[in-house]
Amino acid sequence: MKPSSVTTVSGHGHVEEGNFCVRFWGVRGSIACPGPSFVRYGGNTSCLEVRCGPHILIFDAGTGLRPLGNALMSQCGKVGIEADIFLTHTHLDHIGGLPFFVPLFDPRNTIRLHAGHLLPNRTLNSVLNQLMCDPLFPIPPEVFAARYRFIDFRAGATLRPRPDVEMRTAPLNHPNNSVGYRISYGGQAICYVTDTEHLETGLDENILALIEGADLVIYDSSYTDEEYPRYRNWGHSTWQTGVRLVEAAGARRLVIFHHDPSHDDDAMDAIAAEAERRRPGTIVAREGMVLSPAAV
Repeated sequence: MKPSSVTTVSGHGHVEEGNFCVRFWGVRGSIACPGPSFVRYGGNTSCLEVRCGPHILIFDAGTGLRPLGNALMSQCGKVGIEADIFLTHTHLDHIGGLPFFVPLFDPRNTIRLHAGHLLPNRTLNSVLNQLMCDPLFPIPPEVFAARYRFIDFRAGATLRPRPDVEMRTAPLNHPNNSVGYRISYGGQAICYVTDTEHLETGLDENILALIEGADLVIYDSSYTDEEYPRYRNWGHSTWQTGVRLVEAAGARRLVIFHHDPSHDDDAMDAIAAEAERRRPGTIVAREGMVLSPAAV
């Protein structure tokens, strides 16, 4: 596995169009973690920007969505933004950035919001209206000026948000449900599998099928194997399970993600070192990092 197979860029700069890549705008789980102990890896909650050529796909809308929205407006706000937001689920750490996503307030923009974990009991529209209502929030979604719509689907469906982008989905093991995604573009695949608890009876077949042969697998690695027994049934997994899944599925590169808020920079450095020894080439996600599943 050559180092050139993954491009890493620091900072929140521009992602070049024409590439297939993912930029991390939020890598934390549960709650945002500001402060000097969370500088190297970042403290914002889950938010990824995936570029499939000119197409903008956003995965999860945690607090990292706010700086992403500001960057998009500075890059292409004058001509308007067209983007799709795909949610794994609607727990607060994955949707808390939506009311602060500046592109939603601009009439030049088109934003589609997708969720696959709510049916048959709720819709994404109803959940966002619950989030943005008195006494929890001062303004309702009706203040959004962009052309926006909500799209609910069933986990397990295959989506085609653009003619040249295929997206397979799978149900995950998490309280109130969650959805994993496999984004395929130009013969390569990035998988986003977070907020899922591994099965203690063996590897999750839904995940194995989703990530088989993928180039990048971004996986819920909230805990270590040693920590996990204290958090059983909380809905999260370990980086060691991520390694086992990637190896069993013949995927190329594991990306450790959804860092627990108790894991400061020093703790993440230790996890990164141990993961490198266990499976060389394993990456720990940091805010501002850009990864491209370039062919090797």
